Amino acid sequence: MTDTVVTRAGRREWTGLAVLVLPTLLLSIDMSVLHLAVPKLSADLRPSGTELLWINDVYGFLIAGFLITMGSLGDRIGRRKLLLIGAAAFGVASALAAYAPSAELLIAARALLGVAGATLMPSTLSLISNMFRDPSQRTVAISLWMTGFTGGLVLGPVVGGVLLENFWWGSVFLLGVPVMALLLAAGPFLLPEYRDPGSGRIDLPSVLLSLAAILPVIYGLKEIAAYGASLVPVLAVLAGLAVGVLFVARQRRLADPLVDMRLFAVRPFSASLAAMMIVVLVGPGLGLLTAQYYQLVLGLSPLEAGLWSLPQAGAIIAGFVVTPMLARRFRPAHVITAGLLAGAAGVALVTRADLAAVVAGQVIFFLGVSPLWVLGTDLIVGSAPPERSGSASSLSESVQEFGGALGLALFGSIATAVYRSRMEVPDGVAPGAAEAARDTLGAAAEVAGDLPAGPGGALLDAARAAFTGGLQVAAVAGAVIVVVAAVLAAVYLRHVPPTARESEPEPVSVP
Repeated sequence: MTDTVVTRAGRREWTGLAVLVLPTLLLSIDMSVLHLAVPKLSADLRPSGTELLWINDVYGFLIAGFLITMGSLGDRIGRRKLLLIGAAAFGVASALAAYAPSAELLIAARALLGVAGATLMPSTLSLISNMFRDPSQRTVAISLWMTGFTGGLVLGPVVGGVLLENFWWGSVFLLGVPVMALLLAAGPFLLPEYRDPGSGRIDLPSVLLSLAAILPVIYGLKEIAAYGASLVPVLAVLAGLAVGVLFVARQRRLADPLVDMRLFAVRPFSASLAAMMIVVLVGPGLGLLTAQYYQLVLGLSPLEAGLWSLPQAGAIIAGFVVTPMLARRFRPAHVITAGLLAGAAGVALVTRADLAAVVAGQVIFFLGVSPLWVLGTDLIVGSAPPERSGSASSLSESVQEFGGALGLALFGSIATAVYRSRMEVPDGVAPGAAEAARDTLGAAAEVAGDLPAGPGGALLDAARAAFTGGLQVAAVAGAVIVVVAAVLAAVYLRHVPPTARESEPEPVSVP
């Protein structure tokens, strides 16, 4: 006679989840507070333009570069051990960044923060997958974990603004010290240890190949998003992709690879990764364009534009909360597909290009895609064997890093191409100024400010109309992309049962 018993999590696991939310909350706050601190730290440290770029970018680059390595390392040495090591390093690096006396040392501290941060996300997610083996409980745990991350993005500007109003720029980094101290104190008592007992030593050439593949691609995509396509960033992307092919080939040959390529043969795993990769193209890119639309087309202040983004955060948090309840009654494919179709309708609503439509469209989009983030992440970590959950978690996070960077480049390129094709400079503008105005809306606004009211107003109206056209075309492209993801989820996830059905013991079979 055979029977399958799923152990349900108890009070200790749920208390441990609260501890695991802390580093994700901090990471999301840390992503959003630096921009607020730039004016003060620039006045104090006087970094060059290149140094300021590295202060902003090195953190994200190294998180993206080391995610796969750290996920696999956690499988080998233990997820709790790696989490606590990373937490200690993050706390030390936070203090170093807060009191950095020069731009060079701040860059070094931010680099250490990035490496340490790469240990936190895959470690926390893989621990959740091991602590909550019951599928319905795991879905709830992942939704709460994601809610904490999103809450940090909302709280970051508020907390950072309060600190910068009362203290020096380094105070925004000191947030990491007490949070990581609490994690170090509570983690050994509340978090169980998990590791793969059969794993060998980590393959150093694979680590180097992963870095050589990921970092150039992320760098190139960010440069293309910021400055347009040019030779160096395009070559960086191509070089990274070529190294990526070598990385995959090596993983297929190794007995104990950094990334187990067999995971991609599991349909829920690969389909969820693909759908998330597709949808994450839309959010950051559309967010960048709508932020410019609010300020440069509608004339809102940065504060007003920020306030209009709050409903989106509320929508995605609401979606995270509701998704586990829906997942108990309906198949993941049905919940995800319905949500994505609603999300596509929300993106399409942005094409109306007025304040109410843009805000409502983004609210509907984020509400609609939230089931994919919860259930897709759940399927990714739940489809992997327990000994590979760290590697699976790192792949989930890496997909979001790649998709976000690619989305910024893609939607930025679409909007820029439409803007330049539709921008008609009125007569009376000097050739040099007209060329600058045809480049970006921001440049057109600067040129218009230097002109008399009549020609300046006409130039600004033309630039705003051209940018709005670019936003509308990008929204159409975004809606199509989300529909593609919905079809993918509907086809390839249709056999996955609801979580409540998965949680029930399998029928007893008597020979």
